[in-house]
Amino acid sequence: MSARLKSEIWAAAWLRRCAVAGASAVLRRRGAASAGAIFVEVDRLDGTAILYGPAPQSDYGETADDRLFARLHDAETIEASAVEERMRKEIRFDPDLWLLEVEDREGRAFLDF
Repeated sequence: MSARLKSEIWAAAWLRRCAVAGASAVLRRRGAASAGAIFVEVDRLDGTAILYGPAPQSDYGETADDRLFARLHDAETIEASAVEERMRKEIRFDPDLWLLEVEDREGRAFLDF
């Protein structure tokens, strides 16, 4: 069993993946280097967004090495202000989290599901 990538390495690789695809992505909040939870916001550039966060442990099955993500809301998109509010709450709960953001009208998250 291999070890999970450190959060800082995973985040750097994700930012590079977005750049290679021609998407504008930024690190909005740096968390704990080794194991901070990672959240990804997709700004649709129309006032709506999609927020992804760590998937529930039950989704991992037997392989806990990979990072799995889940959309954190039922609707396909939500208001960008709702993402900001949710992230304020998440940061109060876990100040070591990472927040990455990509601007993409198509709603691409550049995550493997």
